[in-house]
Amino acid sequence: MLFISIMIVACFWVVQPFILGFAWASMVVIATWPLMIKIQGLLWSRRSLAVLAMTILLILVFIIPIAMLVNSLVENGSLLLAWLTSGKLQMPELHWLRDIPLVGRKLHSAWHKLVAGGGSAIITQVQPYIGRTTGFFFAQAGHFGRFMLHIGLMLLFSVLLYWRGEQVGHGIRHFAFRLASCRGDAAVLLAAQAIRAVALGVVVTALVQGVLGGIGLAISGIPYAAILTVLMILSCLVQLGPLIVLVPEIVWLYWSGDTTWGTVLLIWSCVVGTLDNVLRPMLIRMGADLPMILILSGVIGGLVAFGMIGLFIGPVVLAVSYRLVSVWVHESPPPEENAQAVVEELAEVEAKTHQQKP
Repeated sequence: MLFISIMIVACFWVVQPFILGFAWASMVVIATWPLMIKIQGLLWSRRSLAVLAMTILLILVFIIPIAMLVNSLVENGSLLLAWLTSGKLQMPELHWLRDIPLVGRKLHSAWHKLVAGGGSAIITQVQPYIGRTTGFFFAQAGHFGRFMLHIGLMLLFSVLLYWRGEQVGHGIRHFAFRLASCRGDAAVLLAAQAIRAVALGVVVTALVQGVLGGIGLAISGIPYAAILTVLMILSCLVQLGPLIVLVPEIVWLYWSGDTTWGTVLLIWSCVVGTLDNVLRPMLIRMGADLPMILILSGVIGGLVAFGMIGLFIGPVVLAVSYRLVSVWVHESPPPEENAQAVVEELAEVEAKTHQQKP
C-alpha cells in the first residue's frame, strides 16, 4: 500500500503541469461532444474531418477571442491608467448638489475639488480602495504566457479527446464502476451533466453577451472597448450581467452630446442585457440548474486559486461536487421520516417489554 501510494503521488507530480489544461479540455469536449457528433454525420461519418472541423471551430470561436481579450487587457491597462491620471478626464460640475439639505455644500465642495484636480485627483482618492483589487486583476492577466500555454494544452488535449472520446469515456465509466459499482457509473453521468450545464449555461452565455456587448461598444466609438469587453465577460460570469458596464457608457455618450450613437447603444444594450433570459435556459436544458451563489463562488475562488483559467474550471468543480452531494443526500428519506420510524419502533419495543413483565 505504501509503494502504491508513492507511485500515485509520483504520477500526479509528473503530470502536474498538464492537469489544468486537461481539465479545461475535458470540460470543452464534454460540452461540445453532441455538436461534434452532428458534424461527423454531416461529413460522411469521417471522424478525422469532424475533429479537424471542431479544432478550427475552437480556434476561431474560443481561443482567438480569449487570447485577444487578455492581450488587449495587458497592453491597454497601463494606457487606461495613464489617461485617467493625465488630467484629460473632464467631469461635470453637478451644481444641483448645493440644493441637498444639510450636506449639500460639503458634497459640492468635495466634488469641485475632484473636478479641479482632474483624473489624477480621482485616482488618488479611490486608489486606497481599489488599488489592491486592480493590481490583482492586472497581475492575473499579466501571466499571459502561462495562460497561452494552458490554451495550447487545452487545444491539444481536446483534439485527442475528440479523436478517442468513446474509448476515454468507456474507460472512465469502467473505472468508476470498479470503484463503486452502479453508483460510480451514475456519479460519472451526473458529473458530465453538471459540466455541460456550467459550460453551456454559464460560460457560453457570458462569452456571447460579453462579445456582443463589446461589438456594440466598438461600433459606438467607446474607447478601450476591449478592456470593457473583458469586464463584461467577468460580470456575466459572476451573474451581474453586462448592463453594469454598458449603462455608464450610454450615459457617457449622451453626456458628451453623441445622442445618435447613445440611442443605438441603448437599443443594443437592451437586446444584450435580456439575451441571457433566452439563451441560458435553452443551453442549460441538457444539464442541471445550479444556484447562483455556487457559480459566484466558483468564479471568484477559481480566479484566486488558478488565475484566469480558474474562471472556467472553478464553477465546474463546485457544480460537480454539488450535484454528487445533492444526489447522495436525497437517496435517503428526510430526517423527519427517519425520526418518526425510530420513535414508532422504540414504542413497539417498549410495549412488548411491558407485556412480557410478570
